[in-house]
Amino acid sequence: MYKLIKQLLFVFVGLVLTSLGIKILAVSHLTFGGTAGIATILTFVTEYSWGIWFFIANLPFFFISFQELGKWFSISSLLSITGISLVREIFDQFLIFPELNMIVSSIIAGTLIGIGVTFVLNNGSSLGGIHILALYMDKKFQINRGVVIFICDGLIILAAAMMVGWQRAFISIICITIASTIIGRYKKSPIKEMETTDSSVSLQNASSS
Repeated sequence: MYKLIKQLLFVFVGLVLTSLGIKILAVSHLTFGGTAGIATILTFVTEYSWGIWFFIANLPFFFISFQELGKWFSISSLLSITGISLVREIFDQFLIFPELNMIVSSIIAGTLIGIGVTFVLNNGSSLGGIHILALYMDKKFQINRGVVIFICDGLIILAAAMMVGWQRAFISIICITIASTIIGRYKKSPIKEMETTDSSVSLQNASSS
């Protein structure tokens, strides 16, 4: 029970830190990679909020998650995605952030997002999208998840440049580099923990049959 409470606490802190980092980027009209970047781009051209688009953008990745990464990991990720969408909605409604220098914003946001995502991943969950893909590539092909995230984020930033301009897109890469470096350095594998949980449940079901 203590371990579960500790994990939930770290996941919650990770969600808050990540939401804060993404909000700082938005205030400075910068963007990010992954489904967070996709959601940011869509807020530029529609009236819907970032939280709504982030949730929708992550839905296609659950096919990979449920098929390859386990149901408990998928459920945990869905809860985290819902959580960060709600936290961001709260930030948008009730908190006012000052607009900082773009480079300063990028450095601060990258650090917050990197630490936040690491907290989430280290405690048996993820924020969906590219992170689910990265965990799958790590599990199947032993490709560093930080590298996978960096490459995918870079491609999305190229698309985002069409919306925010090349200068802001280039500065956004600073944020992605910092976040990806932090994420790539953590050692624990949430997949192994989720596989253990799935196996335990399967054994319990088999025993009771």
